[in-house]
Amino acid sequence: MKANQTITYFIIKGISDVPELQAPIFVLVLLIYLISLVGNMSLLLLVCLDSHLHTPMYFFLANLSIVDMMSSTVNLHKILLTFITGDNTVSYLACMIQLYLFASLTADELFILMAMSYDRYVAICRPLNYHLIMNFKICLLLALICWIFGFTQYASFIWFVFKISCFSANVIDHFCCDLVPILEIACSDTTILETLPNTQGLMVYFIIPFLLILTSYIFIIRSIMEIHSSTGRRKAFYTCSSHLTVIMLLFATFILQYLIPSNSLGSKKLHSLFNMAIVPMLNPFIYSLKNKDVKTAFRRRIGKCKVNTFCCLIESTVS
Repeated sequence: MKANQTITYFIIKGISDVPELQAPIFVLVLLIYLISLVGNMSLLLLVCLDSHLHTPMYFFLANLSIVDMMSSTVNLHKILLTFITGDNTVSYLACMIQLYLFASLTADELFILMAMSYDRYVAICRPLNYHLIMNFKICLLLALICWIFGFTQYASFIWFVFKISCFSANVIDHFCCDLVPILEIACSDTTILETLPNTQGLMVYFIIPFLLILTSYIFIIRSIMEIHSSTGRRKAFYTCSSHLTVIMLLFATFILQYLIPSNSLGSKKLHSLFNMAIVPMLNPFIYSLKNKDVKTAFRRRIGKCKVNTFCCLIESTVS
């Protein structure tokens, strides 16, 4: 395709061009998406329904579950729709919207994780003032800041991408509308667009969140080491283990995807898939399997469901 100034749609090549792999890829992606959706929705409902989980940490965890469900839907829906409908095209506007939502939701996730690290810092380093500092208004304000800043941070940047006027082709060699594949087929001057992700993106997505979270955990570790009881130290470390696991997993995928160069297109797609699909799927299980409060709340919900079902059966039998 020659350079074209009036492109109205893109063709998404997908994860693989091999016809025999399309069905297995569809089943795998569908399974990942459903597990992610069910896991995050279950965790969100559990936090909303169980009064014992109405605390700042689980309030932010509920926000994280919403982000993960939205992120999985935004990033994986085209793979599923392409297999079902056979249409692998996406309009120019829809592509820009997907790119914007992906960048915004990624920023939201990092900001929410920063808020959660601050919550852990207050809980461990200033326990006597925890409920005073992390009251509902403060938690709501922090969550609003995370969402608003995440969705406004890249609005101007996506506008620059939207204004690209010339493309050498309309085929995006990826499974979604990602920035790098779009810039590869642009024939306009993209110097600013190639520079911004390495400056603004690196600062917002990596350096600032990493430094703030690292600072929080330096104070947390120092406070934990001052606890005389070994049982107290283990309990304090345990309350941070789930959050720390998610942070390490997320930053590891960022390093593999953005900071370590890879000449293999398959490796780039694999790293993107892990970041966009696997991480949102694993988050609710990490917080559930490593968290006694969540497991106890889940057992309470199951117990109440059994009691309610038993009562309904008795009522139906009597009537």
